[in-house]
Amino acid sequence: MPRLLSPAQAWLFGRGVDLTVFAGSALVSVAFVLAAPWLGAVGDTPAWAWLLFVVGVDVAHVWSTLFRTYLDGEEVARRPGLYVGAPLAAYTAGVFAYMASPGAFWSLFAYVALFHFIRQQYGWVALYDRKARASAFERRLDAAAVYAATLGPVVWWHANLPRSFWWFVENDFLSGLPRWMGTAALGAHAAVLTLWAGFQFLRIARGEGVQAGKVLLVVATWVAWFGGIVLARDDFAFTVMNVVLHGVPYFALLFRYARGRHAEGGFGEWGVLLRAGLPGFLLFLAGLALLEEGLWDVLVWHDRPVLFGDSGPILEADVLALVVPLLALPQATHYVLDAFIWKAGREPALLVRLGWVRAGQGPLNVSQAHKVVAIPGGGE
Repeated sequence: MPRLLSPAQAWLFGRGVDLTVFAGSALVSVAFVLAAPWLGAVGDTPAWAWLLFVVGVDVAHVWSTLFRTYLDGEEVARRPGLYVGAPLAAYTAGVFAYMASPGAFWSLFAYVALFHFIRQQYGWVALYDRKARASAFERRLDAAAVYAATLGPVVWWHANLPRSFWWFVENDFLSGLPRWMGTAALGAHAAVLTLWAGFQFLRIARGEGVQAGKVLLVVATWVAWFGGIVLARDDFAFTVMNVVLHGVPYFALLFRYARGRHAEGGFGEWGVLLRAGLPGFLLFLAGLALLEEGLWDVLVWHDRPVLFGDSGPILEADVLALVVPLLALPQATHYVLDAFIWKAGREPALLVRLGWVRAGQGPLNVSQAHKVVAIPGGGE
């Protein structure tokens, strides 16, 4: 007897939250892009959209990592080498790259960011599979689908440079890939996703049903990456499709974790930031993000005088080699730390704080405990 949905649905944060932060993020992105002509947002990203999506989502979600790391004194004391070494290593690498050339710095930064974005999408799907106890074949197929949905458009992008948008700055991605490789990449991406979709229909036909959250996540990933890269024609469309699906679920993860840690008595005096709930959490992060972007504009970009004034200094190249990697450090540190801070095998209490197991209860599959929370950024 065919069945659309599996009788045992695995959700990461709960049905409502999952549908909101994954499927909802994709739908909101599409709605903004379709409404762009009426919003005056065709072409370059207007100031209001820059504040909402770049500052309020992209930059702010980077700062939310503080609630997993530096705002928790006990956590910093537990792994001081990581929390001191990560920013030092990132800053040193950034300075050397910028000294080689500004282009080398921005290319390196763009590819690290790209890797981080792709791995985060894989991490969410992998977590769905482990919560649903999916078979090894299904896990591999889901992984292939996510990588196809992300890498296919990225390879096509590289084969069709220049476009009307870039990841960070002009020419940060390396050009020279022949166009036929882009076409081939989209063909392979379509073949893998067709196979993945066929397997979902097979599950329905066999009466097993599908995991709604996971399926919607894969579809949302494809919508954001194909729509935001291949179909996008301007910076606004790329920006909206690029940052919302990446940043909004991460807010959910960090807020969920922060509440759990605060319930244990964590954060000390910083716990006051959570007493106002989600609005207070987001406003704090938005304030830090706006401060960071203000420093970028005053010291480096000088392109938003209405927001940040026009009296910033013009720095010499050797000074910029120190300043630019420093301003990029929150983001670079976020990329590095995400490879380490979500490993439940090294910190079983992580699952309790996220509400995925009860206190005193270990992971359901102990042999995979070190992989259970491999969500954003790093490998498993």
